[in-house]
Amino acid sequence: MKRLPLLLAGLLLAIQWPLWFGHGSWLRVWELQHQLAARQESNAVLRARNQALTAEIASLRQGSEAIEERARGELHMMRPNETFFELPTTVTAAHAPANGSGQVASSQPLQFGLE
Repeated sequence: MKRLPLLLAGLLLAIQWPLWFGHGSWLRVWELQHQLAARQESNAVLRARNQALTAEIASLRQGSEAIEERARGELHMMRPNETFFELPTTVTAAHAPANGSGQVASSQPLQFGLE
């Protein structure tokens, strides 16, 4: 009779072991759920990026305005018969802002193309 409780405790431990530490254990399921949540979050970010790129591609295919905007902004191209003006970003002491910084907020020179 003294061995029966030990045998039952051993059987209970043998049954519980896979539940807690086996291949399909609670700990493994919890870990996989966290990995799934992280992957779904990264997929949502990538899906939004893909949608933005798809919209940009559609815009470039449909009209010349998007192509022209990109050519002007990234390649600094102009139309024929346009005049190019570049304004410096620094301000002289006589025209300095009230805060006395002497600099305009932009780090690049202002550029204009007029027909």
